[in-house]
Amino acid sequence: MRGFAESLIERPQTVAEQVANVLREAIASGTLRAGTALRQDELAEQFGFSRMPIRDALRQLEAEGIVSIHPTKGAHVARMDGAEISEIYAVRELLECEALRLSVPALSDGKLDEAEQALDQIDAERNVGRWGALNRTFHLSLYHACGNQRLLGLIEAHHNAADRYVRILLSNLDYRTRSQAEHRDLLATCRRRDGKKAVSILRQHLREGSETLVKAIEGGGLSRKS
Repeated sequence: MRGFAESLIERPQTVAEQVANVLREAIASGTLRAGTALRQDELAEQFGFSRMPIRDALRQLEAEGIVSIHPTKGAHVARMDGAEISEIYAVRELLECEALRLSVPALSDGKLDEAEQALDQIDAERNVGRWGALNRTFHLSLYHACGNQRLLGLIEAHHNAADRYVRILLSNLDYRTRSQAEHRDLLATCRRRDGKKAVSILRQHLREGSETLVKAIEGGGLSRKS
């Protein structure tokens, strides 16, 4: 029965999820810049849907920290903020270190190979827009065997919230070489099934990424409106 269930296709996305995906990508890529107004009527006309799924999509993005919704001013693309980065990465550290701790003993060679393939793709990929998704694939492959779907869902939501920051970290700050070295160190440690060391590497990786971004924003290295 389990094999049959695992062979089922993924649940179709709702209209709101499809809209959220498009808007999230536009925000992460910089097409929709920080502070841009997101008017429901205009978006409904552009997408060709009613206002209801647009509103639901904006609420979803608000929960991810990507969109800010004001009672009277409406929705806007959230501005980049050092405090937000610190909060997102602090939550990621809590969630992902626990998921990795649970996952390492049960990780299959297939999932480890999947993680390695994601790293190879990052090395070869020139399109910055793909780096965030590949980074997410790498991390989630390592957490796959944690045995807690709710935990994985929370992790994915915070990866979505961090996506534009990850892209900036890997491209604007020329952090990709360092990040990839840390990723490969983490992967090698997971292959040895050294869970304690793997968690330590992951924690340091997330903290240093967060600190680099915060320093760049607060030091003027990145525009808060970029």
